[in-house]
Amino acid sequence: MNNKVIAIVGATASGKTAYSVELAKQIDGEIVSADSRLVYKGFDIGTAKPTLEERQGIPHHMIDIVDPDINYSAGLYTREAKKCINDILSRGKTPIIAGGTGLYFNVLLNNYSLPEIEPDWELRHRLSELSYEELEHMLYELDKNAFVEKNDKKKAIRYIEILKTTGKPIHMSRGINEIEYNIEWIGLNFPREELYNRINKRVDLMIEQGLIDETRNLLAQYGRIANIVDTIGYREIIMALDGLITMDEAVDKLKQNTRNYAKRQLTWFRKNENIKWNCYPERKNK
Repeated sequence: MNNKVIAIVGATASGKTAYSVELAKQIDGEIVSADSRLVYKGFDIGTAKPTLEERQGIPHHMIDIVDPDINYSAGLYTREAKKCINDILSRGKTPIIAGGTGLYFNVLLNNYSLPEIEPDWELRHRLSELSYEELEHMLYELDKNAFVEKNDKKKAIRYIEILKTTGKPIHMSRGINEIEYNIEWIGLNFPREELYNRINKRVDLMIEQGLIDETRNLLAQYGRIANIVDTIGYREIIMALDGLITMDEAVDKLKQNTRNYAKRQLTWFRKNENIKWNCYPERKNK
């Protein structure tokens, strides 16, 4: 069976959705999302989840599969995404893995794995009481090379749990299994100023589309769970709803936090020497 897989990576607002959809049309492909927030139902505007119109009839997998109160792990994502990939391949089509969560790409396509250890619920509870900054400091003290996305408390807690259990740095605890697929890596990017302009416009569009109401509805339905309050987009709007900052300040903060996130995404992906970077993807498609 053909095992060709195409991976489309890049920072937020770099055009991955449109690029992947056009590519899927050309090569009879289907898209598998590699985004840690698109798995959640109801996280629509705040995550720029592709609408049915934007998907243009192309099947998209690993989107809207669990409720926000479920802690969806990278390990669970890998098991489910591989089922999707193998099913697409079995039907003679090409899987296109598209997204911006570097960890998901590593565990799914590079076959990285973390040790299977029993959860220490008492430790997790104690750590959950700490701020992200306190967790970050503790993580750095245990392993100065461990990388966690800013404000990702869940991953920081998981890494601390692994470090305390194994007594080894993360890179020594992580296994690398044999790669299962023939992968073509494509990276989408724009010059920094242009990318930042795209991010700013996307945030303005989110506000126009109803991000504030979406945030209110998620809070009303699920309460202040970590998956909502720790997610860029909802976190900033919640600060305004709480009266800590004005809504204009929240929008500015959202733009800044998203730009910072984009920088971290690119730093992660640039470690992969197999990625062929394709600047100005939209222009090249014209």
